[in-house]
Amino acid sequence: MLFLLPVLLSACSDNQPKLTPSAVAARQISTEGSAFIGDGGRDQARQAAMDAAIAEASEQLKRKNVAPTLISDIKVVDEWQEGGVYHVQILAVVSEKQLCTSSYRKKIVATAFPIVTTDQISGTESQDLYGGIPREINNRLMESGDFIGRNFTNTVLYSRPDMAPDILPSSNYSGSSVIDIARRQDAQFVLSGVIRDFKIESGEYLRGSGVWAEIKAATRDLVGRRSIGIDVYVHDGFTGALLFQHRYSDSILGDVSLPAGYTVGSERFNATPAGHKIDQIIHEASDDIHRVFGCYPFASRVTQVVGDRIVIAAGAQDKVKAGDRFKVYPAVSNAAGNGAAIMESLGVLTITEVSTNSAQGTLDVESQKLRVHPGDWVKSSSAP
Repeated sequence: MLFLLPVLLSACSDNQPKLTPSAVAARQISTEGSAFIGDGGRDQARQAAMDAAIAEASEQLKRKNVAPTLISDIKVVDEWQEGGVYHVQILAVVSEKQLCTSSYRKKIVATAFPIVTTDQISGTESQDLYGGIPREINNRLMESGDFIGRNFTNTVLYSRPDMAPDILPSSNYSGSSVIDIARRQDAQFVLSGVIRDFKIESGEYLRGSGVWAEIKAATRDLVGRRSIGIDVYVHDGFTGALLFQHRYSDSILGDVSLPAGYTVGSERFNATPAGHKIDQIIHEASDDIHRVFGCYPFASRVTQVVGDRIVIAAGAQDKVKAGDRFKVYPAVSNAAGNGAAIMESLGVLTITEVSTNSAQGTLDVESQKLRVHPGDWVKSSSAP
């Protein structure tokens, strides 16, 4: 028996999950939230209570001065009703790294990153930055296995890049361009951004006159300095809300040029000092987006309603499988006409058939099925 004990203990330990350094460093915050049960019913009150609990967890992080630390997973540990008030207790796992595995792959569509000051990129330099930066962020997200990327990088959301993330409506269209692009691409999220700064700081190399000044001017691309600032945004494709905003800044020293024909993400692009810095920003931005949205609730659109069958624009490639259940929400615009209003769920859709790009099922509330229309959306019931 004494001989077998170490063997049994070893076998048990092999079956235990291995804790990564980030998991060991992770912390947990337990908070509660509550909301009155109004006309929206228990579902809406439950979501409002969860939002309040998550907001309290975020506030605790701010008070503890751990700004780099993000909430990476939310678990509901208890919920109850007292009179007309619904209460939720959550356990928020916080860490610098993503700790949870996404149940579904979420679709994200990437749009172009225009530059604020157009003359900061000359005609002799690579013109691939505008589409290449969002394309490579999308590629990195797809490599994680938690996202399906769609590239729409010939489209610019910002007619005034200097005003981003504010999107100025066009004269002939009063709706939301974010929601329009997301609907056309069947995407849950819309990735956008602007190149805020890409200026060559060459003034110190051009002082003086004569031959020496000309030599310094000729070598500025070899010994120069170039500032770089890229703003990255992620919008919700159903409501148009801005969910993520971050500015990535750095400085390039040495050869600050990016020759024409160099493609973002290519080996020769990354081999240049400027390309190397941009590649670092791409990696950092994709990691941040994955950390924030990797465990975000999954959502998709209703594409067809045939009899009692409801078809959604997500299938096996999105990790949807038979037996999955999603809440169905009507796509009702808010008063401004630029996003979806928060509405009560029409019921729960249970998936019965799955193909590559679509799935179908039936609604649990028979009386509500006639209220479901193409363009409505479904959402997983997992927190947050």
